[in-house]
Amino acid sequence: MSPTAPAATITPVLRRRRGLTEQAALAAVDQACRRLRLPTVRAVLDEALVVAGKEQLSYQGFLAELLLAECDDRDRRSSIRRVKAANFPRDKWLGDFDFDANPNINAATIHTLAAGDWIRKGAPLCLIGDSGTGKSHLLIGLGTAAAEKGYRVKYTLATRLVN
Repeated sequence: MSPTAPAATITPVLRRRRGLTEQAALAAVDQACRRLRLPTVRAVLDEALVVAGKEQLSYQGFLAELLLAECDDRDRRSSIRRVKAANFPRDKWLGDFDFDANPNINAATIHTLAAGDWIRKGAPLCLIGDSGTGKSHLLIGLGTAAAEKGYRVKYTLATRLVN
């Protein structure tokens, strides 16, 4: 293509469907959501229409609300999948850890680790201590926090790594 030739562009065409009843429009939206794999839009459409009417949302505002709901739900489901794929032996969260039970564990340090900067830097993390001090709880909690932040996590025992 020469530098003076115009670039080829593809422009989507919106078709006006005159005489489309509200019921037909809802059916068309439902079918399109199935085809485009937008389950959350399908699920919240009726509620979103009511809210849009009450709050007098613009078309852009209405569309933004639907698409943001889809994005939020996809993020939530991805987080759940990552936590499940980590194969933790049980559910543990940092918020459930009793820092008062072991005064040697600094809560600020654990919450700093939960931010995940050490993962981005590629730094290792190893918790060492006596039995019953909360190492597994903290590791599972930190792993869960990392998975919820978008990191892929895999739980394994040190004995499996050695073997």
